[in-house]
Amino acid sequence: MNRLREKYNKEIKPALKEKFGYKNDLAVPRLEKVTVNIGLGKSLEDANFTETAVNTLTRITGQKPVLTRARKSISNFKIREGMAVGAKVTLRNDRMYEFLDKLMNVALPRVRDFRGISKKTVDQQGNMNIGFTEHIVFPEIQSDEVEKIHGLEVAMTTSAHNKEEGLALFEAMGMPFKQDNK
Repeated sequence: MNRLREKYNKEIKPALKEKFGYKNDLAVPRLEKVTVNIGLGKSLEDANFTETAVNTLTRITGQKPVLTRARKSISNFKIREGMAVGAKVTLRNDRMYEFLDKLMNVALPRVRDFRGISKKTVDQQGNMNIGFTEHIVFPEIQSDEVEKIHGLEVAMTTSAHNKEEGLALFEAMGMPFKQDNK
């Protein structure tokens, strides 16, 4: 079993249950899924970018991404209906916990000038979104193999009902938030 999942079941769930006064284990906030995606806007100039983005997502997550397609044409952005505009991977269960463990303990500390994640990244429903400008912070990507650096986004969906519950869940999991200087 994954160590983050084990920590959630043995330490985090009982602590959150006590903190918020839940009577049922299923009422305790939990992670439902993690979605990692890359926008393929650069593929208009560079034909190989789609292949590079798909390869990057596959290496980072261990799962083949799905290409998202444009629903309608937008002439100002040179997008035609049915054109690939993004690539995404949805992680659940063990892969999700492994990815989060790697994200918190390896990738985030490798970000240049990293001082913590702002608590504003948790929205009113208790979900969290983090954007990366450089994909090379992940350990699966060797920086000497990379021709072009691109960004990606990680969206973590929880069963929390509000921001307070979501923030408590992420803090208990060990997400490195910025410290308030007050």
